[in-house]
Amino acid sequence: KLELRPSRVELGPIVLQAIDTCRPMADEEHQELRASLPKEPVFLDADPVRLAQVLNNLLNNACKYTPAGGRIEVAVERRKDEVTLSVKDSGIGMPADKLETVFEMFAQVHGSDEHVTGGLGIGLTLVKRLVELHNGSIEARSDGRGKGSEFIVRLPAAAARLPGGEPQRGDQAAAPVSRRILVVDDNRDSADSLGMLLQLQGHETCVAYDGLAAVTEAERFKPEIVLLDLGLPKLNGIEACRRIRNEPWGREMMIVALTGWGQEKDRRRSSDAGFDEHIVKPVEPQVLSRLLALPAS
Repeated sequence: KLELRPSRVELGPIVLQAIDTCRPMADEEHQELRASLPKEPVFLDADPVRLAQVLNNLLNNACKYTPAGGRIEVAVERRKDEVTLSVKDSGIGMPADKLETVFEMFAQVHGSDEHVTGGLGIGLTLVKRLVELHNGSIEARSDGRGKGSEFIVRLPAAAARLPGGEPQRGDQAAAPVSRRILVVDDNRDSADSLGMLLQLQGHETCVAYDGLAAVTEAERFKPEIVLLDLGLPKLNGIEACRRIRNEPWGREMMIVALTGWGQEKDRRRSSDAGFDEHIVKPVEPQVLSRLLALPAS
């Protein structure tokens, strides 16, 4: 069940913040990521956290489905009482018969031969629901395979002044940044469920089901936080953590052992490997909330 906490917000800072959040992924693939904003501030009556979640999902998808060296453009335009927000990429595109179903839960637009992994299949469904809760609409466009995609969000515009006549200050509009979280567990139901829960809470998530995939996804996704099981196939969690820590891009990540192994020797092993925290399953919601509130290491 999704709820909004709307306020009078300026869209520009939220867009720029979402771009900054996704820039590490774009830079890794040498993708051009740019924004086109109106000269005058654009205001909405919106939940800034949920609006940031919409943008982060769309930008994350654009980065994932755009080859190295591609282009991603975000454009904002106000037309009378409507604000249009567009995220356009030069990526792999979509066939015409998928433009409507792409918003359905667990929709698989791209075949199994694609280079992208780690999606939960609920991102665009969540985006559509959040946009509709803001009394808006979203549309997907593409000229076909290999011709890029564009997602167009339309939202009601708001006046720059609040009902009481006090002007809205632009510096009050910046939305809290959601966390980028990689969930790794060989139990797919557990990994997917936790990923969904975190995504519904406003975070950007990615999942992996073995240790080798964890290292690959950590390099590609550049998460702030990695929730990493220890008993994994192909490469156990201890060794996966060591490999991530040995890379320049992995030294500042917060890596949390989320495991059924809770003896003192297990805690020493995880600490020696470079884990920041060791949490025994099943994790309590308040413990998880505390972890997500901590700054990256």
